Amino acid sequence: MQSEHTAKHIIIVSGGNLGEWALNEIRQAEVTIAADSGALFLLRHGITPDYAVGDFDSVSPEDKQWIAKNSRSYQAYDPIDKDYTDTELAFQLALKLQPSRLVLIGVTGTRFDHTLANVHLLARVLPLQIPCCIVNSCNRIYATDQELVIHKQPEYDYCSLLPLSEKVEGITLQGFQYPLSNAQLTIGQSLGISNVLLDDEGVIMIKSGMLLVVMSKA
Repeated sequence: MQSEHTAKHIIIVSGGNLGEWALNEIRQAEVTIAADSGALFLLRHGITPDYAVGDFDSVSPEDKQWIAKNSRSYQAYDPIDKDYTDTELAFQLALKLQPSRLVLIGVTGTRFDHTLANVHLLARVLPLQIPCCIVNSCNRIYATDQELVIHKQPEYDYCSLLPLSEKVEGITLQGFQYPLSNAQLTIGQSLGISNVLLDDEGVIMIKSGMLLVVMSKA
């Protein structure tokens, strides 16, 4: 477990959609923070959580004991008397550790309300200028309020832009099949869907607002 002063690449593993694809992401991290049943996923794959947090209401009492015994740090919360989701509790802890990079996995799934709330967490790190993304089996999701550089990866076919604020102004794209120059997107528009990165590197610049950037597999 890294100390608060040395933590760099931190990954949050929540209990949403997970699979073998997630292991490579997890093994790149210096610090792992497990939210609820995300800790069970880690332990079952031979990975010791540096931190396990949550109410652990989605695991059995036996598994809860296993998590408590085998995590380097264990923080249990009352499932009723708490104000935040397990993922947000893990997110708050990650910010206290002052990451240089933050990745969230297992934060999308069948509960769309939880998925959307977790996407909104990307906006929370923008003022802190911490590189942050959500990764699942088919997507990498980022947010930006200034400039974002993305690198071409063969497994992702599309790059879509969606407003995270009511309006995003001054959007300029470099390295894309469909370039934009000082364009505007507002909530409800699909103009930014399914663009394609042509160059090895793509640059997304905006003047105001918050923009969601989603790299997706076909």
